[in-house]
Parts: sequence; structure tokens; C-alpha cells
Amino acid sequence: MAYKILVVDDSIFFRRRVKEILELDPNLEVIGEARNGQEAIDMVASLNPDVVTMDVEMPVMDGITAVKKIMARKAVPIIMFSSLTLEGAKATLDALDAGAMDFLPKKFEDIAANRADAVALLQSRVKGLCRKHHGLRPAAPRVTAPKAILFNKPVSRNALGRKGSEQTTRSAAGIVTTPLYQSSSSDIPSGKKYRCLALGTSTGGPVALQKVLTAIPKHFPYPIFIVQHMPGSFTKAFAERLNQLSKLTVKEAVNGEVVQAGVAYLAPGGRQMTIQGDAERATFRIYDAPDSADILYKPSVDITFESIANVYRGDVLGIILTGMGTDGKIGASTLKRNGAKIWAQDELSSVVYGMPQAVMNSGIAEKEFSIDSFESHIVKEMA
Repeated sequence: MAYKILVVDDSIFFRRRVKEILELDPNLEVIGEARNGQEAIDMVASLNPDVVTMDVEMPVMDGITAVKKIMARKAVPIIMFSSLTLEGAKATLDALDAGAMDFLPKKFEDIAANRADAVALLQSRVKGLCRKHHGLRPAAPRVTAPKAILFNKPVSRNALGRKGSEQTTRSAAGIVTTPLYQSSSSDIPSGKKYRCLALGTSTGGPVALQKVLTAIPKHFPYPIFIVQHMPGSFTKAFAERLNQLSKLTVKEAVNGEVVQAGVAYLAPGGRQMTIQGDAERATFRIYDAPDSADILYKPSVDITFESIANVYRGDVLGIILTGMGTDGKIGASTLKRNGAKIWAQDELSSVVYGMPQAVMNSGIAEKEFSIDSFESHIVKEMA
């Protein structure tokens, strides 16, 4: 049976466009169309959809208010469609705070390099949330992944700017030798030395990162590197929001900036972030990577994590949070080979258990935790 989708937008043209795209997949069926937030609330109650796609600005009732009211009555996965502007970024972050699970640009050309990729990504994101709604695990990744990459065009792994990256990719499946992970109930710190904390996430990440960072104490003694799949126009607003809510200083990383302890750095959207130099005086390299047939995200967890391994070796706690796909698996494996600890978010608290599942099933991650318990475990482990 096909998953049931409710499309909410005041534009009949956009509703028709989304319906046509979704129904190209036989597993998706649009069972209703709402013109405003109030109609959406009524139709969620009467139609019981698996996923709702929601516009932000609409007459009668806007999308953010509708999300709040829907989530208060009956929780259902909601994907927001947003403009890639500062105002759109702030509105989308408000919608995520209200309970929406994911977002995509309203202009399909901003989703991916071509229409086929945009169609594939929209369908996969909707199906991923449908599966979450039904308590199912993410579908296994295809052997050849679609070229639809979150908000950005493809980027070559050669942009890593170092030798051996291609070999690392090919050998990633075999470089981790520990197939089992410790029980997450183990609460005993390892006693290992640390110099930084690294976090990678995608779908569901904004809310997950907010929960983790707002609970970490002000005088945390290490730098924190964060990679969240997000468009370039969103990350500055997101960093500012996290900075307002956190005891830590949170900022968008700047090219050439010297890394400081106790500061959380968010990778700029639409670009790549690497750390260079040495652990005593590390700096950021923020750059635009060329397009290539090799597909990665902008920013890419793999690229950032691999650069962290070059600088900090094994003195790292790397954490993979909720997200679709497998970005972070290769970078986390590189960190682990250098002696780093790798943790993952558990399935129950993940919006999409794709990225965490990839590092858990491969034996890269040795522990997994609920998003609500990460802070206490991080502080205890790195103290």
C-alpha cells in the first residue's frame, strides 16, 4: 500500500507540481491538498496522512502556526518548503522548533543540479519520514546513489586536497576491525585523552544539535566542530540561534580563523570545511569545491572528519547524529583508525536512522545514546 501524503500550499501550481513529482513513485499517493494552515489542520485530522509537506507563508494561517497546532493534536512528520533567504531560514528554524522534521528549498533548482536529481531527493526524503512514521528502518542505500544532494551540486572527493582519499573510500568497508559495540548502558568514562569534539548530522539535525549544545557547560575545554547538511543561506542564522540558546560560543566557521577551545564552529552551508595545521594551532579552510561525478554533500561530514583526523589524530570524540544517507561513515572510520572514539544517536530518538545506522552496523561506532542523554555522557567522557 502506498504512503499517504498531504500537500499544503496556497499556490495551486505548486501543489500540482509536488503531487506530480511524488506520484511518479508508486509508493507515494497524495490524498489531499490544503490551501492554508487551517485547512491543513482539518485535513490531517480527517485524512490521517503519513507525511505533510507544508509551505511557510499562506493566508488564513501560516505554516509555522499550523505545525504547532498539528503537533499539539496529533504528531505527524512534516516537511517544510522554504525560500533560501535569511527570512526563510529564520522561519524554517522556527518551524523545526515547532515540530517539523525536515525542510527543502521551494525552488527545485536549489535542491539539486538537475530536475531528475531534485525529484529523486524529494521522493526519498518523503519516504524516509513515512518509514519513520511507521516505525520502519531506513531502506538500504542503493548501490548507485542518486545524484540529488541536499541543496547543492555534486562535489569531487579530490577536493580533499590530499593523497589517498580515493583509496580510503574504496577500503572503507574493511578498515574497521571491531564488529561489536559496547552497551550504551555503560557509564564509565574511558579515561582517554581528548582535544576536540566533532558532530555530524543531516535530517533532524537542527533540533538534535540544539538539544546537545544547549546542555554543554560554558567552560567546555575543547573546540567543537559541527557539520550539518544545510544551504549556505541558513547556517549563519542557525549558528546565531544556537549561540543565543547555548552557554557556549557558537559561530559559523571563517576561512583562516584560528581554532579556539570552548567554541563551537558550524560548517558554512554550500561549502566545504576542513581543519589544517596542528593541534596546537589549527585553522579553518573554507572553500568551494568543484563539481564532479563523485557525489558528496556541501558541507560533507566525511571531508571534515577526515581533516580532523589529520590534525587531532585519535584525540577526538566523533558523534554521528540523525540523518539520511551515510555521510560520515568514511570520515568516522578514519578517525577510529587513528584511535578516536565514535558514538551514534540511537534509532528511537533519530528522525532518520540512516547516518547513525551506517556507523553502528559497520562497527565503527562503539556506543549509541538517546539524544536527550548525549550531553551528560559527553561531559563525563571528556572531563
